[in-house]
Amino acid sequence: MTHTSGTTPTVIGRRTVLIATGATAVSLAVAAAPEAPTAEAADPAPVAAAAVCTLTKEMTEGPYYLDGQLVRADISEDKTGIPLQLTLTVVDDSTCAPLNSALVEIWHCDALGEYSGFVGNNGHDEPDNGTFLRGGVLTGPDGVARITSVYPGWYRGRCVHIHVKVHTDVTLTDDGSFTGGQELHTGQLFFDETITTRVAALAVYAANTVPRTTLAQDSIYDDGGAASGLLTLTALGSSPSAGYAGALTLGVES
Repeated sequence: MTHTSGTTPTVIGRRTVLIATGATAVSLAVAAAPEAPTAEAADPAPVAAAAVCTLTKEMTEGPYYLDGQLVRADISEDKTGIPLQLTLTVVDDSTCAPLNSALVEIWHCDALGEYSGFVGNNGHDEPDNGTFLRGGVLTGPDGVARITSVYPGWYRGRCVHIHVKVHTDVTLTDDGSFTGGQELHTGQLFFDETITTRVAALAVYAANTVPRTTLAQDSIYDDGGAASGLLTLTALGSSPSAGYAGALTLGVES
């Protein structure tokens, strides 16, 4: 089973942000605790604000970030891969209270390890519209941001991961993007190696010709579990091809 979307991206503008934390700064995260998986439930339940906070290092932005991402809940566009339903809950680091109207943006590579805007860097030739698998969404009063994508592939030297930023006080623009605000957190989301091994065996991922770096071999993930961005994953069906729901609660210094 593959996931596709017919959404046509609009032309996007550039945006600027005020950096609130440095590359080596720290933020807080709370371990997620989703409900038991069901084939019908697309989103795990958000974590209660009373959960115990855990200190988490910020992770590098990496070389593939692009300004001007679209504000949209489904970033998959027409990329093939198994479904991934993300539930990311943003809370204040000092109180664990949900943060409303925070913009959570993510970006990651496709099944072949290629990033939009940089296709070819992982050795594969495919169309590049500069927007696939990039975008963000505003949290609601419960601090939850739900984003639909596909399970990422991998590129040379890195394990499977997703990049994430959290902004506050942004202004939505007519071209579907955003401007201004404060950048509170830059991090990465990681995937359980047992699940990734199953996903990597599926045909659409096995077509990636680059050797896969495991979580244990990765130079950035530090084996810190949820404190370092490890998602809680639940199956959406009885086989890996049905996809997964992923949850994590991020604490930010607001």
